Amino acid sequence: MPSTPKARSETYLDADQTRSLVNALSRIEGHVGSVGRMIEDHRCADDLLTQIAAIKAALNRVTVRIVEEELRLCLTQCGAADAEARFDTAMKALASMLKRS
Repeated sequence: MPSTPKARSETYLDADQTRSLVNALSRIEGHVGSVGRMIEDHRCADDLLTQIAAIKAALNRVTVRIVEEELRLCLTQCGAADAEARFDTAMKALASMLKRS
């Protein structure tokens, strides 16, 4: 059973940012589907690798935007009791993302 995220007193993404990120992820999802079709069509490895690199770059951009907004909120609320923990969590997420890129 998936865990339920903890509620926060304030969100780091406003409605426009959320919509933008969801749209970006939808485009990535479509791109991944296209690569699947390319594989089924036996396209050459060069084409596939180029498209996979583009997908990875797009995911990295989404990741950076999420971490950026979390850090921005964390830093603007430096007096918040959980600011240090939120900063640490965001930095661990960024480090993990960079290791896998």
